[in-house]
Amino acid sequence: MSPIIRRDRWVSLAAVGLVAALSVTACGSGGSSKKDSAAASGATAQDNTTLFHDIYKELVNTDTSHSTGSTTIAANAVKKRLLDAGFADSDIQIFEPVPRKGNLVLRFTGSGQRKPLLLMAHLDVVEAKRADGWQTDPYQLTEQDGFYVARGSVDDKAMAAAWVANLILLKRQGFRPTRDIVLALTADEEAGDNDGAQWLLANKPDLMAAEYGLNEGGDSILVDGKPAMQAVQVAEKIYAVYTVEAKSKGGHSSVPTPDNAIYSLTAALNRLAAYRFPASVSPATRDYFSGLAAKHTGQLADDLRAAAAGNPSPDVLDRLSADPVYNAQLRTTCVATMLKAGEAENALPQSAQATVNCRILPQEDPADIERQLRATLADNALTVTPDVQAAGGISPVDGDVLTAVTALTKEMFPTSAVSTVMSTGATDSSYARAKGIPMYGISGLYMETSDSERQHGVNERAPIAGLDTSRDFLYRLLEQLCG
Repeated sequence: MSPIIRRDRWVSLAAVGLVAALSVTACGSGGSSKKDSAAASGATAQDNTTLFHDIYKELVNTDTSHSTGSTTIAANAVKKRLLDAGFADSDIQIFEPVPRKGNLVLRFTGSGQRKPLLLMAHLDVVEAKRADGWQTDPYQLTEQDGFYVARGSVDDKAMAAAWVANLILLKRQGFRPTRDIVLALTADEEAGDNDGAQWLLANKPDLMAAEYGLNEGGDSILVDGKPAMQAVQVAEKIYAVYTVEAKSKGGHSSVPTPDNAIYSLTAALNRLAAYRFPASVSPATRDYFSGLAAKHTGQLADDLRAAAAGNPSPDVLDRLSADPVYNAQLRTTCVATMLKAGEAENALPQSAQATVNCRILPQEDPADIERQLRATLADNALTVTPDVQAAGGISPVDGDVLTAVTALTKEMFPTSAVSTVMSTGATDSSYARAKGIPMYGISGLYMETSDSERQHGVNERAPIAGLDTSRDFLYRLLEQLCG
């Protein structure tokens, strides 16, 4: 997962009054009463703990990094557990586009009264080395001071284990959902050659088709030990990479010429550094700024309210854009991230190449962004080669998912507000949204900001008590959405 970028994490995900008092009917096996369903949920939380921890430990202890690991091994381990729980072999498929990059897809067949629900989680993890400062072996789950420490302990094996454990428990209870539930545990979210969710959605679209889906990408934030914010990801920026290249004749460095590929490229990049793409405020971002305004005072609160209204003045935009976090929410950004130039220290360069990484607002047209980029570079001699991820758009900010999440959050985490949010980073949800499947990033795993920021870094860790509560939250969310 590429996390939401923020300066003051819990404040930036402040609440908006999405849905206040909402009633959601939980579904059970063939029309059980609310009282019976509630009793079943209580038993579920207790009975599922050991199963969940066993699956979680097995996944975390399996190296699924891009360089040395295998998601195929993890996928086969999950398949065995599903078969042991009573799922038919025909319900489970493992797709391995390339060696070591296995993806598991399970179909939990329902009554077909509603379109399927897609559950996603990725099995691969960011690379980790003990020598980088890890206190423990990053590929062995270690209990330490009330936390589980390991690579993938949060991102994203906590969610993967929760989905698997919850579906196994529902199966054992004889639960019959009113819709098919499709679980996709994927490779290549963190690194690789797109042999995970993108491959599945491109090559197995009928298998992955759903009314909407749930995935990582949301944030559940603790402040002073209390749940403060449940942020539901409804959008993310479009990931785009542009290779910008300048060429020149070269020659001996003792006889410089005006035609120099490095100078041409540098001048173009300096123009890009000074350019600011126009601001655009989406519904998800308005919610974000509305919540922020409630947590601040003075000029900043006024500016945030103006942004939340959807049409901020140039002065408001200038003040907010001075903060990189707000700037990334307000507009598309393009930044040079890599350079390669020259052939020898005593030769004039024949070529100079830069990688420009853009994060495009979901409501904008990537083709228009490319036109602005080319115009800003302002050098017809430059070659610009685009590689743009498919646009995903914005999931509806009302409907079943947000209704259920809001109601469950108020019940289980009464001190927590709920808000929608746009990620400035990227998750596999973008590929599903691009195929017309609304996706919602949701966690229920409440953590302090300092712990959330360990993801992709050293000593990634998950609060043990929070894991159990998150798994129960996701179990109950499945109940809500399947009937």
